Amino acid sequence: MSVPAPVPVPRQRTGSSAAGTGTTTTATTAAGASAVAASATGPVPESAAGGTLTLLVIEDDPAGTFATPELPEGAGTRVRIRSARNLTEAERLLTDDIDCILVDLALPGAADGDGLGPLKHVLRLAPRHAVLALAAEGDGERAAAAVRVGAQDYLFRDELDGRLLSRAIRYAVERKRADIAQRQLTESRLRAQENARLERGLLPTPLLQGSELRFSARYRPGRSRALLGGDFYDTVRTPDGTVHAMIGDVCGHGPDEAALGVELRIAWRALTLAGLCGDRLLSTLQQVLEHERESEEIFATLCTVDISPDGRRAGMCLAGHPSPLVTRKGRAARLLPYEEGGPALGLLPRARWPRRQVELGGSWNLMMYTDGLIEGRAGPGLKQRLGEEGMVEMINAQLDAGLRGDDLLAAAVARVRELNGGELTDDVAVLLLGRGA
Repeated sequence: MSVPAPVPVPRQRTGSSAAGTGTTTTATTAAGASAVAASATGPVPESAAGGTLTLLVIEDDPAGTFATPELPEGAGTRVRIRSARNLTEAERLLTDDIDCILVDLALPGAADGDGLGPLKHVLRLAPRHAVLALAAEGDGERAAAAVRVGAQDYLFRDELDGRLLSRAIRYAVERKRADIAQRQLTESRLRAQENARLERGLLPTPLLQGSELRFSARYRPGRSRALLGGDFYDTVRTPDGTVHAMIGDVCGHGPDEAALGVELRIAWRALTLAGLCGDRLLSTLQQVLEHERESEEIFATLCTVDISPDGRRAGMCLAGHPSPLVTRKGRAARLLPYEEGGPALGLLPRARWPRRQVELGGSWNLMMYTDGLIEGRAGPGLKQRLGEEGMVEMINAQLDAGLRGDDLLAAAVARVRELNGGELTDDVAVLLLGRGA
């Protein structure tokens, strides 16, 4: 059926707006195939097809009327129109149910500068709304400039008909949604990149210059797409030649626990370089934890060792943490004694952490780890945990296979995941120090 020539129809006033000055009308328009002015042709997005769209018209018309051509019934999308005679009135009428804003480029004040002052004001006022520019037929240059500064499209007043208006509104709404989604995706990627750079900067760099000890480490946070968890470790060599190593675990493995772990690691390094060790160091770290934690339920386990300058002896303190594993040349790996450990940091206000002396010998490897390495399952489908004894057995098997250093730690973490039957939910940190063959 052919469509009759467009005939302007005065808007039917259905009542005052909530602001008291604007008016509202409803026009039925077709979802036809006419192209949007100054836009590429293409199929109408399904999400914008049909239904009712609300258009806020800001036009320089003393009568305050905006008419749309009458189209055949059953044509498609209904356009509900609100009118504002100036920007002040438009701001009062701009509610959440507005889908699109049509701004007359001939509004008072448009002649200043580039002639886009009112449009720019609307763009600042409604950054999440689709915006169309309404221009006179001979004002194409300014209409194109309107798109460059942020409008989704422009329409010429003399060419406006119902089909064109309906299509332009729907495309503008979908285009704005796509722009917002793309911007949010870009911002999310930038935040992720910045967080990754920040987390990489917070990972420890061992200070072992001048030491003959070998160092290896593996770190695997339990959080998806994270570089840091609640586990932390560090190693430094003090001027007297003593090598100090530490590994710890803040309960939980979210971003707050990761931040607290970094604070404790940095505090440990500063206190160690200042000459503290053993009970004095752990008591001070507990004070740091108590001041920085979000609640009194937060605690942290810790293991510290200080290896003598000749590398043959070490002092060890345990604060509710698993005991390190030691291997010596020609002998199977075993756990160091842990009967004399103290409680985790943050549990008891006046706790003490005795320092135990350990003989290492001439050739050895010392592995410190967090409980994420031993709390996985002992096999796929099993309820039994791997535990410390299972870990020792696993490490001995890998040592018998000739694995050492980084290869040993990588194989250990991979084997724990395999036995667990999938990804580990807890953070895992493993630190390996070695001397001799």
